[in-house]
Amino acid sequence: MRVVLAEDSVLLREGLTWVLGSAGMEVVAAVGDAEELLRAVGEHLPDLVITDVRMPPSHRDEGLRAALVLRRQRPGLPIVVLSQYVEERYASQLLSTETTGVGYLLKDRVADVTEFVEALRRVAAGGTALDPEVVAQLLLRGRSDPLDQLTRREHEVLALIAEGRSNGAIADALVVSEGAVGKHINNIFAKLGLSGADDKDHRRVLAVLRFLKV
Repeated sequence: MRVVLAEDSVLLREGLTWVLGSAGMEVVAAVGDAEELLRAVGEHLPDLVITDVRMPPSHRDEGLRAALVLRRQRPGLPIVVLSQYVEERYASQLLSTETTGVGYLLKDRVADVTEFVEALRRVAAGGTALDPEVVAQLLLRGRSDPLDQLTRREHEVLALIAEGRSNGAIADALVVSEGAVGKHINNIFAKLGLSGADDKDHRRVLAVLRFLKV
């Protein structure tokens, strides 16, 4: 897997480069600002982009804005955004542009290398990876009526789907059978009015977007 990495902290950039290399990924470019990120992606056409939200010169949202530009220019390009804190507006913007191949993780997540690498591979394969704290913050914006119809367990299942977990991983987290998870997911689809005419993966994405209100 070929990766372009954008992080203005030299120490973190070098550390991430080492972690990714150890996991068998090739960092084809490691850059320190958003303009370099855009150039590097155009030059190397990577399989995955990892970028910090706050980049030079203002250290506000340059990395996130570059990610949004890349998603417009190259639909389907997998992108993982790293942030020091949960920034709800940025997460909403990223999630509203496209529904596949996207991740928003807190930098603390990098400390668990196995989980971090797993999240990167999931996004590169077209899935999602949302930090549980990001999901929790987005939930504070309130619920629509259909979401209010979900049971507590269904909310738990949908929150774990939003984190990008598979049915098996959800079953492990909730200590239930995978069959029970499947039933909860079907109930969620029905209550949110997601038609069976759409494939299940597409309905999962739509359910997550309604859950996060993006």
